[in-house]
Amino acid sequence: MTRATRLLHRDNPDQIPLNGNIKVTRQDWLNAALEVLIEAGEKQVKVLLLSERLGVSRSSFYWYFKSRSDLTNALLQTWFDTNPRQMIAQAAMPAGSICEAICNIHKCVVDPALFDIPLDFAVRDWARRDPSVQAQLSATDRDVTAALAAMFERFDYDPAEAVIRARVLYYMQLGYNAAELNEPWETRLANVSNYLLTFTGRAPLPKVVEDFGIYVRAIVEETEL
Repeated sequence: MTRATRLLHRDNPDQIPLNGNIKVTRQDWLNAALEVLIEAGEKQVKVLLLSERLGVSRSSFYWYFKSRSDLTNALLQTWFDTNPRQMIAQAAMPAGSICEAICNIHKCVVDPALFDIPLDFAVRDWARRDPSVQAQLSATDRDVTAALAAMFERFDYDPAEAVIRARVLYYMQLGYNAAELNEPWETRLANVSNYLLTFTGRAPLPKVVEDFGIYVRAIVEETEL
Protein backbone atom coordinates (compact mmCIF):
# COMPACT_ATOMS: atom_id res chain seq x y z
CA MET A 1 0.00 0.00 0.00
CA THR A 2 1.38 3.39 -1.00
CA ARG A 3 2.63 5.58 1.81
CA ALA A 4 1.75 9.27 1.54
CA THR A 5 4.59 11.76 1.92
CA ARG A 6 3.93 14.20 4.74
CA LEU A 7 2.83 17.59 3.46
CA LEU A 8 4.50 20.73 4.70
CA HIS A 9 2.19 23.21 6.40
CA ARG A 10 2.80 25.73 3.63
CA ASP A 11 1.90 23.17 0.95
CA ASN A 12 -1.24 21.84 2.60
CA PRO A 13 -4.40 23.54 1.35
CA ASP A 14 -6.31 22.32 4.41
CA GLN A 15 -4.08 24.41 6.71
CA ILE A 16 -4.45 28.10 7.41
CA PRO A 17 -1.83 30.02 5.33
CA LEU A 18 1.26 31.16 7.18
CA ASN A 19 1.51 34.86 7.97
CA GLY A 20 4.30 37.42 8.19
CA ASN A 21 7.88 36.21 8.22
CA ILE A 22 6.98 32.70 9.35
CA LYS A 23 7.76 30.40 6.42
CA VAL A 24 7.62 27.02 8.14
CA THR A 25 6.16 25.64 11.35
CA ARG A 26 7.52 23.29 13.97
CA GLN A 27 5.53 20.53 12.30
CA ASP A 28 7.22 21.33 8.99
CA TRP A 29 10.65 20.82 10.56
CA LEU A 30 9.43 17.60 12.15
CA ASN A 31 7.85 16.34 8.92
CA ALA A 32 11.04 17.04 7.00
CA ALA A 33 13.07 15.22 9.66
CA LEU A 34 10.71 12.24 9.53
CA GLU A 35 11.10 11.99 5.77
CA VAL A 36 14.91 12.13 6.05
CA LEU A 37 14.87 9.54 8.85
CA ILE A 38 12.88 7.16 6.64
CA GLU A 39 14.86 7.85 3.47
CA ALA A 40 18.42 8.02 4.81
CA GLY A 41 18.55 7.18 8.53
CA GLU A 42 19.01 9.24 11.66
CA LYS A 43 22.62 10.20 10.86
CA GLN A 44 21.33 12.41 8.05
CA VAL A 45 18.84 14.21 10.27
CA LYS A 46 20.94 17.38 10.46
CA VAL A 47 19.77 20.93 11.00
CA LEU A 48 21.68 22.32 8.01
CA LEU A 49 20.39 19.65 5.64
CA LEU A 50 16.84 20.13 6.88
CA SER A 51 17.06 23.91 6.46
CA GLU A 52 18.22 23.42 2.87
CA ARG A 53 15.40 20.97 2.26
CA LEU A 54 12.88 23.46 3.63
CA GLY A 55 14.47 26.45 1.96
CA VAL A 56 14.73 28.47 5.18
CA SER A 57 17.43 29.78 7.48
CA ARG A 58 18.96 27.30 9.89
CA SER A 59 18.36 29.78 12.71
CA SER A 60 14.57 29.31 12.45
CA PHE A 61 15.05 25.74 13.70
CA TYR A 62 15.84 27.11 17.17
CA TRP A 63 12.48 28.84 17.42
CA TYR A 64 10.98 25.38 17.75
CA PHE A 65 13.68 23.05 19.07
CA LYS A 66 16.35 23.57 21.72
CA SER A 67 18.80 21.24 19.99
CA ARG A 68 19.13 18.36 17.57
CA SER A 69 18.51 16.04 20.54
CA ASP A 70 15.22 17.81 21.12
CA LEU A 71 14.31 17.05 17.51
CA THR A 72 15.33 13.39 17.70
CA ASN A 73 13.26 13.00 20.87
CA ALA A 74 10.32 14.45 18.94
CA LEU A 75 10.93 11.91 16.17
CA LEU A 76 10.75 9.05 18.65
CA GLN A 77 7.61 10.49 20.23
CA THR A 78 6.01 10.74 16.79
CA TRP A 79 6.89 7.11 16.09
CA PHE A 80 5.36 6.07 19.42
CA ASP A 81 2.17 8.06 18.83
CA THR A 82 1.87 6.86 15.22
CA ASN A 83 2.60 3.16 15.72
CA PRO A 84 2.74 1.53 19.19
CA ARG A 85 0.09 3.76 20.76
CA GLN A 86 -2.27 3.09 17.86
CA MET A 87 -1.78 -0.67 18.11
CA ILE A 88 -2.35 -0.60 21.87
CA ALA A 89 -5.56 1.35 21.26
CA GLN A 90 -6.70 -1.15 18.62
CA ALA A 91 -6.07 -4.02 21.06
CA ALA A 92 -8.43 -2.39 23.55
CA MET A 93 -11.27 -1.86 21.06
CA PRO A 94 -14.56 -3.68 21.73
CA ALA A 95 -14.93 -6.90 19.76
CA GLY A 96 -17.45 -9.72 19.73
CA SER A 97 -14.84 -12.44 19.37
CA ILE A 98 -11.09 -12.90 19.47
CA CYS A 99 -11.07 -13.17 15.66
CA GLU A 100 -12.77 -9.79 15.40
CA ALA A 101 -10.22 -8.41 17.87
CA ILE A 102 -7.37 -9.72 15.71
CA CYS A 103 -8.94 -7.99 12.70
CA ASN A 104 -8.87 -4.74 14.69
CA ILE A 105 -5.12 -5.25 15.11
CA HIS A 106 -4.67 -6.01 11.42
CA LYS A 107 -6.31 -2.72 10.52
CA CYS A 108 -2.94 -1.27 11.58
CA VAL A 109 -1.34 -3.20 8.72
CA VAL A 110 -3.92 -2.01 6.23
CA ASP A 111 -4.37 1.65 7.17
CA PRO A 112 -1.27 3.90 6.96
CA ALA A 113 -3.06 6.31 9.32
CA LEU A 114 -2.89 3.63 12.04
CA PHE A 115 0.65 2.36 11.48
CA ASP A 116 3.50 3.81 9.42
CA ILE A 117 5.54 0.77 8.38
CA PRO A 118 8.50 2.68 6.83
CA LEU A 119 8.79 4.78 10.00
CA ASP A 120 8.82 1.61 12.09
CA PHE A 121 11.63 0.19 9.93
CA ALA A 122 13.59 3.43 10.33
CA VAL A 123 13.30 3.47 14.13
CA ARG A 124 14.24 -0.21 14.44
CA ASP A 125 17.27 0.37 12.22
CA TRP A 126 18.21 3.39 14.36
CA ALA A 127 17.92 1.28 17.51
CA ARG A 128 20.60 -1.11 16.23
CA ARG A 129 23.14 1.71 16.51
CA ASP A 130 21.85 3.59 19.55
CA PRO A 131 21.49 1.77 22.90
CA SER A 132 19.16 4.42 24.32
CA VAL A 133 16.79 4.06 21.37
CA GLN A 134 17.06 0.28 21.64
CA ALA A 135 16.06 0.48 25.31
CA GLN A 136 13.03 2.61 24.43
CA LEU A 137 12.09 0.29 21.58
CA SER A 138 12.36 -2.81 23.77
CA ALA A 139 10.22 -1.25 26.50
CA THR A 140 7.61 -0.23 23.96
CA ASP A 141 7.52 -3.67 22.36
CA ARG A 142 6.87 -5.12 25.83
CA ASP A 143 4.00 -2.67 26.28
CA VAL A 144 2.47 -3.67 22.95
CA THR A 145 2.73 -7.40 23.64
CA ALA A 146 1.22 -6.84 27.09
CA ALA A 147 -1.74 -5.07 25.48
CA LEU A 148 -2.14 -7.91 22.99
CA ALA A 149 -1.90 -10.49 25.77
CA ALA A 150 -4.62 -8.63 27.69
CA MET A 151 -6.75 -8.76 24.54
CA PHE A 152 -6.43 -12.55 24.40
CA GLU A 153 -7.18 -12.85 28.11
CA ARG A 154 -10.45 -10.95 27.59
CA PHE A 155 -11.53 -13.92 25.50
CA ASP A 156 -10.68 -16.49 28.19
CA TYR A 157 -7.20 -17.54 27.14
CA ASP A 158 -4.93 -18.69 29.92
CA PRO A 159 -2.49 -15.85 30.81
CA ALA A 160 0.60 -17.87 29.85
CA GLU A 161 -0.94 -18.87 26.52
CA ALA A 162 -2.11 -15.28 25.95
CA VAL A 163 1.45 -13.98 26.21
CA ILE A 164 2.77 -16.47 23.66
CA ARG A 165 -0.08 -15.82 21.25
CA ALA A 166 0.52 -12.07 21.65
CA ARG A 167 4.19 -12.48 20.80
CA VAL A 168 3.41 -14.67 17.79
CA LEU A 169 0.88 -12.13 16.51
CA TYR A 170 3.09 -9.08 17.01
CA TYR A 171 6.46 -10.39 15.91
CA MET A 172 5.01 -12.31 12.99
CA GLN A 173 3.55 -9.05 11.70
CA LEU A 174 6.82 -7.17 12.15
CA GLY A 175 8.61 -9.95 10.29
CA TYR A 176 5.96 -9.99 7.57
CA ASN A 177 6.49 -6.26 7.09
CA ALA A 178 10.26 -6.73 6.92
CA ALA A 179 9.95 -9.54 4.36
CA GLU A 180 8.26 -7.15 1.91
CA LEU A 181 6.42 -9.98 0.16
CA ASN A 182 4.32 -7.49 -1.83
CA GLU A 183 1.39 -9.86 -2.01
CA PRO A 184 -1.74 -8.53 -3.69
CA TRP A 185 -4.39 -7.65 -1.13
CA GLU A 186 -6.85 -10.11 -2.66
CA THR A 187 -4.32 -12.90 -2.06
CA ARG A 188 -3.93 -11.88 1.56
CA LEU A 189 -7.67 -11.57 2.03
CA ALA A 190 -8.17 -15.07 0.64
CA ASN A 191 -6.04 -16.35 3.54
CA VAL A 192 -7.65 -14.32 6.34
CA SER A 193 -9.72 -17.21 7.71
CA ASN A 194 -6.68 -19.47 7.98
CA TYR A 195 -4.57 -16.71 9.52
CA LEU A 196 -7.23 -16.07 12.15
CA LEU A 197 -7.52 -19.78 12.91
CA THR A 198 -3.73 -20.00 13.27
CA PHE A 199 -3.48 -16.94 15.53
CA THR A 200 -6.40 -17.86 17.76
CA GLY A 201 -7.07 -21.60 17.50
CA ARG A 202 -10.69 -20.66 16.77
CA ALA A 203 -12.50 -20.55 13.43
CA PRO A 204 -13.80 -17.07 12.58
CA LEU A 205 -17.42 -16.37 11.73
CA PRO A 206 -17.87 -15.61 8.02
CA LYS A 207 -19.18 -12.12 8.82
CA VAL A 208 -15.94 -11.22 10.62
CA VAL A 209 -13.94 -12.14 7.53
CA GLU A 210 -16.41 -10.37 5.25
CA ASP A 211 -16.39 -7.16 7.30
CA PHE A 212 -12.60 -7.10 7.37
CA GLY A 213 -12.49 -7.54 3.60
CA ILE A 214 -14.84 -4.59 3.16
CA TYR A 215 -12.58 -2.47 5.38
CA VAL A 216 -9.43 -3.45 3.49
CA ARG A 217 -10.92 -2.80 0.05
CA ALA A 218 -12.16 0.63 1.13
CA ILE A 219 -8.70 1.60 2.39
CA VAL A 220 -6.98 0.26 -0.73
CA GLU A 221 -9.36 2.19 -2.94
CA GLU A 222 -8.83 5.37 -0.94
CA THR A 223 -5.03 5.18 -0.98
CA GLU A 224 -4.90 4.41 -4.70
CA LEU A 225 -6.97 7.44 -5.71
